[in-house]
Amino acid sequence: MSTTIETVPTTGPARPPTGRGASWAALRPLVLRLHFYAGVLVAPFLLVAAATGLLYAASWQVEEVVYAHELSVPVGRAEAPLSQQVAAARAARPEGKVTSVRTPEEPGRTTRVLMDVPGLAESTELAVFVDPYTAEVRGALESYGSSGALPLRAWISQLHRHLHLGEPGRIYSELAASWLWVVALGGLLLWFSRRRREARAASTRQETGAVTGRRRSLGRHGLVGVWALAGLLFLSATGLTWSKYAGENVDELRAALGWSTPSLSASSGDHAAHASQGGHSGHSGHGGPGAATAADPAVDGVARVARGANLSGPLEMVLPAKPGDAYLVKEVDNTWPQRLDQVTVDPAAEQVTGQLRFADHPPAAKLTRWGIDAHMGRLFGLANQIVLAALAAGLMLLIGYGYLMWWQRRPTRGFGRAYRRGTWKGVHLGVLAPLAALTVGVGLFVPLLGISLGAFLLLDVLLGVRSRLTRR
Repeated sequence: MSTTIETVPTTGPARPPTGRGASWAALRPLVLRLHFYAGVLVAPFLLVAAATGLLYAASWQVEEVVYAHELSVPVGRAEAPLSQQVAAARAARPEGKVTSVRTPEEPGRTTRVLMDVPGLAESTELAVFVDPYTAEVRGALESYGSSGALPLRAWISQLHRHLHLGEPGRIYSELAASWLWVVALGGLLLWFSRRRREARAASTRQETGAVTGRRRSLGRHGLVGVWALAGLLFLSATGLTWSKYAGENVDELRAALGWSTPSLSASSGDHAAHASQGGHSGHSGHGGPGAATAADPAVDGVARVARGANLSGPLEMVLPAKPGDAYLVKEVDNTWPQRLDQVTVDPAAEQVTGQLRFADHPPAAKLTRWGIDAHMGRLFGLANQIVLAALAAGLMLLIGYGYLMWWQRRPTRGFGRAYRRGTWKGVHLGVLAPLAALTVGVGLFVPLLGISLGAFLLLDVLLGVRSRLTRR
């Protein structure tokens, strides 16, 4: 993301470029100006997103250390019945209503009994941690969202998502995600253009000596950007699925194309899978305040039936919201290879009444799931988190080099003359018209991008007017 406007040593009225590459020669100044404005004005949002994303990438391991007492226990000979573990949790926190139970993901881990407790924030429940071997309660912590983030990771997650400013704060992260792909692709075009010019100059021996100063910064900026390009595009795309305005458009598009993520209903008489248009908020839906509180003995049979239906790994058993409803049992293993099948189980008859296999999800729903888990650093475990940390650090480095180049061209060092305005007039109409239509369409689909782009163009026009007035 280069934060600089290059110059050309020419005078007189602008003439439309001719010959091969005329359209790109005319568009390049516009791309460069857009890259400059985005770099200077949007980079602070990207920098905050990168810094908080770097913190979140490390939060999984930090959580394990900070909450080791609640999360880990010595491995015992045999596990106590789930019903006994749930009863212990309820005895420890009688004010709570049990909504679901999460079994340990591996030996030496605790069982989580999730409860609705008055006074908790939205999408937050109380997780009571129970030793699965002794049924001893190890502690209780607030648990946020479907990922089960504990207080420290939840604080970092909300910092990354909205800076702890609530819904208004989400504008910052959506603006960053909206512009990241534009800045990255624009930088790629400028990098290719620069490489071609350098190759031509080298072939005619027009360049000699070591590369220093701004040119060296520009070269390093471009190299980091090219290496990080694919990852930055991925972060932008997956980030937009969580956004408020663009995310709603993504949901509507997926619903219209039949790509919504299906879900399984546990209501009596309705155990068929149906499409869910949610899935981007990161919130879990556990029963609600009316969830059953006296069904402890049933969880043992429900768990046995679910295992018999080929569900494996850590499970989440959602208790019925009202008498007569089924238990919803979900695999919650988000690491590759994933286990994300679901079944509904009638606790009285101890039989499966409905099932939804992840293999049967539409391809777009699978891609969305994989994208979300990879964005959160869960899909490939530690390797995933290292890649995310490297991308965040790379983006911060790109922004640093961008501002360094801007400083190296500051007015006291000679800012130079910017590219002439109006060179877009030399673009062939067959290229300009579709490009303009595409820009408008993308701006409508990604509203914050469209609004801010309009503001940048208006700013550029005003600067042009001021420049003409000062020359009179």
